[in-house]
Amino acid sequence: MSGGAYNYLYEACDLEDLQSKQYALREMADRLAGLGYAQDAAAETEELLTLFNQWQVRAHVRLRRLEKVWKAVEWWDSADRTEDAVKAALAEYRNDCGTTPPP
Repeated sequence: MSGGAYNYLYEACDLEDLQSKQYALREMADRLAGLGYAQDAAAETEELLTLFNQWQVRAHVRLRRLEKVWKAVEWWDSADRTEDAVKAALAEYRNDCGTTPPP
């Protein structure tokens, strides 16, 4: 059986799949850079790694800020909390983000 040296990186079809192949993506970037004649593909692979890492950091920050709001809504819709809990979570979220509620 042939192939698979990079965990079938070429088959990645979405962010979740790419995340599971992040190590292979790094290896591919290094391999392309080492060829000496694939600098354009190496650079774009590096850019993809950079974009992916930036997205992870930014998403993590937003997930942490939204966590209490999402939990309050989920628990309200599950009849475990009241709407007041959602309003309180939103107030805390807006205070932390320095935003005001929409009109």
